[in-house]
Amino acid sequence: MAIKDEADFESMRARLADLLPRLDERDRRVAMATEAKSWGRGGISAVHRATGASRTTIRRGMDELAEDEPTRPGRRVRAPGGGRKQAEVTDPELLDALDALIEPGTRGDPESPLRWTTKSTRQLAGELTARGHAISHSVVANILHSCGYSLQATRKTLEGHQHPDRDAQFRYLNALAAQFLTSGDPVISVDTKKKELVGRYAQAGKEWHPRGEPVEVSTYDFPGQADGKAIPYGVYDLTENNAWVSVGIDHDTSVFAVATIDKWWQQMGKNRYPQARRILITADGGGSNGHRPWLWKF
Repeated sequence: MAIKDEADFESMRARLADLLPRLDERDRRVAMATEAKSWGRGGISAVHRATGASRTTIRRGMDELAEDEPTRPGRRVRAPGGGRKQAEVTDPELLDALDALIEPGTRGDPESPLRWTTKSTRQLAGELTARGHAISHSVVANILHSCGYSLQATRKTLEGHQHPDRDAQFRYLNALAAQFLTSGDPVISVDTKKKELVGRYAQAGKEWHPRGEPVEVSTYDFPGQADGKAIPYGVYDLTENNAWVSVGIDHDTSVFAVATIDKWWQQMGKNRYPQARRILITADGGGSNGHRPWLWKF
């Protein structure tokens, strides 16, 4: 390897050591190519020795340096399609495997069949890796975010000591709901929503009004001064993703709950499921649709 002078070589090495870390990939190649070109014969070997960069990279920089048109601002550093592909692209079965892990172990509300996850991203990454899908917990977190999951604050959901078979119970309910949905039979979720006093009472939320002219409401929410009480009872159809809501004005009773389901069937259900001979009803275990009221069960 021909080197003009050791002092010049050390000067080039120091110059490139200060410059290269501050440049992007393409500019590093061009800078090394410029130094190699200035050395003349043996320049590529000299820059290779000074920086450790491969000769192929330096030659590529010389080709880019020889381009007729100067590179415009805002250029791409890499060619289109460059860079690492997403994990779900390189492993097409990854999303199905992740969903299979999450779906049985997810919690939910009356509007979705058990859709909440109790597994951390590290646990999910470990299980996926054990099943042949090498992935890190950070990539699992990115995929979960893209699927609509997010980190959320705690919520009061604990109800004392949990039954040892709680997880098995939810897995059974999840499988049963999936069976009904696959066969085309209706699966509905029912629940009573928050009761509201009827009258000029404060409510959460905002509406558009002229500046400085808010709607005036009563300072105190005394039930005795209300015009009545609205009791919304909802029936949610998981297949159709729509719902029927009946609003009662008396009490949240089992008769009201059953009447609401009957009204949903007469107005919406029987038209959507004309061949149905069975129906799966999911509900919580309290109030009008609790496990104790005889009228609700029979």
